[in-house]
Amino acid sequence: MKQFEIPEFYRSPIISKVKEKRKIEDPRKKDFSPTLLDFGRISFLIPRHFGFCYGVENAIEKSYKAIHENPEKRIFLLSQMIHNPDVNRDLLSYGLSFLQDTEGNQLIPFETLTPDDIVIIPAFGTTREIENKLREIGVNIDTYNTTCPFVVKVWNRSEKLGETNHTIIIHGKYKHEETRATFSHSSTNAPSLVIKDMNEAIYLGEVILGNKSKSDFYSFFEGKMTQGFDVDKDLTRIGVVNQTTMLATETQEITDYLREIMAKRYGTGNLKNHMADTRDTLCYATNDNQSATLGLLELDADLAIVVGGYNSSNTSHLVELLEQKFPTFFIKGKDEIRSRNEINSFDIHTKEIKKFTNFLPEKDSIRIIITSGASCPDAIVDGVIQKLLSYFDVENKIDSVIENL
Repeated sequence: MKQFEIPEFYRSPIISKVKEKRKIEDPRKKDFSPTLLDFGRISFLIPRHFGFCYGVENAIEKSYKAIHENPEKRIFLLSQMIHNPDVNRDLLSYGLSFLQDTEGNQLIPFETLTPDDIVIIPAFGTTREIENKLREIGVNIDTYNTTCPFVVKVWNRSEKLGETNHTIIIHGKYKHEETRATFSHSSTNAPSLVIKDMNEAIYLGEVILGNKSKSDFYSFFEGKMTQGFDVDKDLTRIGVVNQTTMLATETQEITDYLREIMAKRYGTGNLKNHMADTRDTLCYATNDNQSATLGLLELDADLAIVVGGYNSSNTSHLVELLEQKFPTFFIKGKDEIRSRNEINSFDIHTKEIKKFTNFLPEKDSIRIIITSGASCPDAIVDGVIQKLLSYFDVENKIDSVIENL
């Protein structure tokens, strides 16, 4: 398996050792049970899969490689490398600049670029329009293109679906960089439509069954479909692909629902002519992280802490899963833990940071679930663990606890 070269400060004395031990004991990643770090008065349940995935580590490695290989050149990030403020802040500290914000608004005009400049394409990928514009300028966008290979896999599958005259249904957040990129790539091959969730899938199902009019469809999905989308023609053969950071279970639920709708509309015997099998587009890392998190719901804990960037889609979905059972706090790092009795947590529903007091229960022994999104360095999770340990005067037990795992 590829070993990535990334700055040492991304590594951690706690989480890195836990992951290394699990890798040795379970190289095929078949055991989804969590790791228990027991410090007596406080203990942590660490899921089997969390944190940096292949695509993120690949993106970070290539970004620092670009910095070290081009000391005299101007280096630009097309937009945020990944959705983590610490990672992006560190990259910017080397003098890099963002060309766009996360919604695609221009911060630096492309016209100011020259063929000598370096542009790093983020892990989410980018649109064909932007690729073409940069190539016209003469910018080399291939050497440091960090697009996740699993995102590219979705694009390739979309192309195959287009070749067989399927319309592409993209499960994603329309304004997310990855979804915009996937929509751009799929639109060159086939009619494409973005749906956000199961509610929008149900609405689409009603359109397919003829229970809602064409005008209803065009109004409801305005701005989320390819130009010239034809309801009568373009919803007879469909295939579902996803934004790889969405809930894999929801993508599958949407696919299963639309398969039922197509069977009802055209008959079970004709289903293969109207609905493509696209299970191969689900990202294994997102799926593993979410499956490991779901496994935590079967256990007992006093609370859960999820660490990551507040604009990270995959991280917000981990919060979504855990808050079904536990008081769940979403923080970007240790500084959000203000004291033994106070924490600032991001609310994924209201998009606000809220202050909570007495978040740690007054008990002889506290058990905390702690996990992080795919764009969060292990060192940041370490910082959170060490901050919590400092309130219980057990930091000196770290080495012995890890050795006795």
